Amino acid sequence: MSGVQELAEGVFACNRRQIARAITLVESMRMEDRAQARELLGILREHPTSAVRVGVTGVPGAGKSTFIDALGVRLIDQGHKVAVLAVDPSSTKTGGSILGDRTRMAALAISDDAFIRPSPSGAHLGGVARATRESMLVVEAAGYDVILVETVGVGQSEVAVAGMVDTFLLVTLARAGDQLQGIKKGILEMADVITVNKADGDNEAASRVAARELKTAMKLITSDPTRRPPVLTSSSYTGDGLPEIWQAIMDHRAHLESTGGLAQRRARQQRDWMWSLVDDELLESVRQTPAVKRIRNQLEEDVMQGNLSAMEAAQEVLIAFAGQLPATWIQDE
Repeated sequence: MSGVQELAEGVFACNRRQIARAITLVESMRMEDRAQARELLGILREHPTSAVRVGVTGVPGAGKSTFIDALGVRLIDQGHKVAVLAVDPSSTKTGGSILGDRTRMAALAISDDAFIRPSPSGAHLGGVARATRESMLVVEAAGYDVILVETVGVGQSEVAVAGMVDTFLLVTLARAGDQLQGIKKGILEMADVITVNKADGDNEAASRVAARELKTAMKLITSDPTRRPPVLTSSSYTGDGLPEIWQAIMDHRAHLESTGGLAQRRARQQRDWMWSLVDDELLESVRQTPAVKRIRNQLEEDVMQGNLSAMEAAQEVLIAFAGQLPATWIQDE
């Protein structure tokens, strides 16, 4: 049995160590690891699942991690297996990640039916790690039937996570009259379910007011009047609203299935994923081409010193890359 086949068998057996190794493999940028990752994913895709994929985003301080912890524990009590792919902010200087989600998901972290994988987001637009899609396939193959993808909440670029899940959940807060100003219209347009979180104690009344305002806003921007995203309230502390939110997620999935939208959405996601992979592989190929590596440092220095424009330097990189391509790939018009 090959190493990749053995790793796949470990994933199918829900061996946590093997799952972690598999995700590390698909996250790797090394060329030899990418080849093994493609082989692994090919094996895992032979066993399709019907897992529920939910993206969770929200304004800073909305309590996304604590919300996921409370919801995840409730789902496990109902017999589900929950995987959380939590994308942490990365340092722009070192690439290091805070990786603090385990401290905010204390109950899930100790559950045998939960798997939490914090991954640094790096420089990837959308606050989603480059390999999050592949990681979803790994945990689904391991038998986790609810996949929660938590993003760093960086604004309009959250379109990245909306493009890889079935249901997009927006977690927001009640804020002294300015809650709507803190939410980008683009995120509201992508949301399938919305909750005003921390609706407990002194915040409960304000949260209900905020929910009413959001409902009004959704009437103005929702293009499909037959299916307007529900706006709910929730409390991770008391558990109030969590059953209703999960029911709203399942209602949205049922709506997609009844209209054929779920299959269409996943098909479009596969198409977009294909081109995303092409973009990633092309960029890495350009960076690793010997001709480009020879001139890269000098070009960067010239741009930084103002001796060369970014446009001119980019053209030099592309010319160097094109010179390395097989002649059969370059066609004269």
